[in-house]
Amino acid sequence: MRLLISLIALFASVVLLQLGTGGLGPLDALSGLKTGFTRSEVGLLGSAHFFGFFIGCWWAPRLMASVGHSRTFSAFTAIGTIGIIAHMLWIDSVAWAIFRIMSGFCIAGCYTVIEAWMQAKVTNETRGRTMGIYRVVDIVGSLGAQLMIGVLEPSSYISYNLLALLCCAALVPLALTRAVQPQTPAALRLRPGMAWSRSPLAAAAVVTAGLTTAAFRMVGPVYGIEVGLNTEQIALFLAAFVLGGAVAQYPAGWLADKFDRRWVLVMLSAAAMAACALTVTVNQSGTQAVMLSAAVFGFTTFPIYSVATAHAHDFATNDERVELSAALMFLYAVGAIASPFVTSGLIERFGPSAMFWFISAAHGVLIVFSIIRTRARPAQKERTSYVFAPRTSFMVGRLFSRLRDRR
Repeated sequence: MRLLISLIALFASVVLLQLGTGGLGPLDALSGLKTGFTRSEVGLLGSAHFFGFFIGCWWAPRLMASVGHSRTFSAFTAIGTIGIIAHMLWIDSVAWAIFRIMSGFCIAGCYTVIEAWMQAKVTNETRGRTMGIYRVVDIVGSLGAQLMIGVLEPSSYISYNLLALLCCAALVPLALTRAVQPQTPAALRLRPGMAWSRSPLAAAAVVTAGLTTAAFRMVGPVYGIEVGLNTEQIALFLAAFVLGGAVAQYPAGWLADKFDRRWVLVMLSAAAMAACALTVTVNQSGTQAVMLSAAVFGFTTFPIYSVATAHAHDFATNDERVELSAALMFLYAVGAIASPFVTSGLIERFGPSAMFWFISAAHGVLIVFSIIRTRARPAQKERTSYVFAPRTSFMVGRLFSRLRDRR
């Protein structure tokens, strides 16, 4: 209990950070359309966010080694706040893409600090409970960020100012905490090839997960506008996706621990393709049908990353887990960088349903590759536990690695 109380400042910063930066993506999409951006320009903003996210993941540990946790967190938060509040000072798609790089940079850097701090505080006895609370806090913050879109006026200085204030407020809990800063962990070596060498299927699956979730979260508002949803309904549409993904973690984890994980990935991808077809079919069938389809889509697609990482860790040693987690996160970021720009361009040329046909095609390729891999080698008999890990920073691998270690 004392440990959890000491981590309250970190959890408070997570919620405020999520509220301040998590709502920026959909707000930018709606604001960009309102100010005359093309669909491709709106997609570029989402890709810029994940490009900044990758840079932040790579650079934050090195900055922590130079100036410490608190100063690093302050610097990243300030950069993110500047990026948010500058939107209404310079309305231009290229400028906004630069601002989104800053916000993605902020999220990755701040989460790196938070997770490094947590890693230094938890013990093997408290790790499971602490990580469970952390995941709940992260999901609650993400849900709140999506729902905020319903009350934020697109292309309004007040809306961006409110998000900037929330992002800046994330500084306060860590600035006032009495906890002593931990020692700075060594920076990770980033070896993307390690993921492919341990499991080609897991590498392909996390890229597919990046393509899927980034497209929905960054370009989903464009799809919502195209099918006739208003701002409040788009907020619920995005929240339904996050909630569906959160609910899916327990049944997906049960399946992944009980059956061959390669066939679980096949099943989830097939279900994702069915969810894409359902979403396209019901887009003119009323608000409730669209919301339900978003929840089903989140339910089928969100667990794919966690199942894929569990499969990869089945073929890794305990000493490799941290670097393997970072390699998988890198591949996820590659898919997430490409996806918003590609899907927005497809929507612009072929209409809103093109986003889901693209996602469905990606999962179709994953199904074929999964079946090929089932014949390449037998399933691992000794498997690690399924772990639902947030895709927040390269540092998250250190937090969750002990939960996978073979005893």
